Amino acid sequence: QVQLVESGGGLVQPGGSLRLSCAASGSIASIYAMGWYRQAPGKQRDLVASITSGGSTNYADSVTGRFTISRDNAKNTVYLQMNSLKPEDTNLYYCYANIKVDVIKGYWGQGTQVTVSS
Repeated sequence: QVQLVESGGGLVQPGGSLRLSCAASGSIASIYAMGWYRQAPGKQRDLVASITSGGSTNYADSVTGRFTISRDNAKNTVYLQMNSLKPEDTNLYYCYANIKVDVIKGYWGQGTQVTVSS
């Protein structure tokens, strides 16, 4: 059984910063790509940022230059540092990881709410 547990969401004023964390636990053989997605009510879940096991990163245009994704392979954890937050960044943020237990499967976290408001 594999679990992804997110933390770090909350309420922040425009221009502020938050750091999201997502820790994977369970009978993990290997973790491949990890990433963060976000979803507003009634809309599709969109990629925010991803990072490979080797550290290559990819960002949505809307967050490039403001958000930074990183990972600690020893802790099976991925982070999302969010700076210069805007009201339109308000969303439910989900962690995702491709993890091998016996076969490689995709796993999702439960989501953490980020609200940017004055």
